[in-house]
Amino acid sequence: MAFHTKIYNHFIHPQWDGFGSSTLFLKILYVDYDDRYAIIEMLGEWNDCLHNDIMLFKRNVIEPLENEGIIKFILIGENILNFHYSDDSYYEEWFDELLDVDGWIALLNFSDHVLDDMKTIDLDNFFVMGGELSELGWRTFAPDQLCLRIQDCVENRIGLIG
Repeated sequence: MAFHTKIYNHFIHPQWDGFGSSTLFLKILYVDYDDRYAIIEMLGEWNDCLHNDIMLFKRNVIEPLENEGIIKFILIGENILNFHYSDDSYYEEWFDELLDVDGWIALLNFSDHVLDDMKTIDLDNFFVMGGELSELGWRTFAPDQLCLRIQDCVENRIGLIG
């Protein structure tokens, strides 16, 4: 196993997968095609401003999963270092696609400063984020239990909005 991929000057483990971004990597930890959800862990700098990471993530990772019927996305972001925004069009597109099929996108364990940067352009309109989802010990859950726990958070948020 060779270490050759870097984020800036730091080598990252070869088990992190690239999807076209030079600063953001991921692992698809689990996909349940029957219950239609995916758990994706992310690492690096999410940079829409310079690298249009959301476009790459949406086109190269999310759309193939959606084509297989996945409508619930759990993004684990405790290893996201920074978020640099551009606009919200890809986020809005992704949200709109999921809205009609009762899907959702939940951000799990993102740092407060990253969430604050996302809220700057109102991405909290498209994601379920913050609160309990910022401190959930996800590693202690089986994938189906984690999805059910997050589903509860989603339903509570929607109940507050609707």
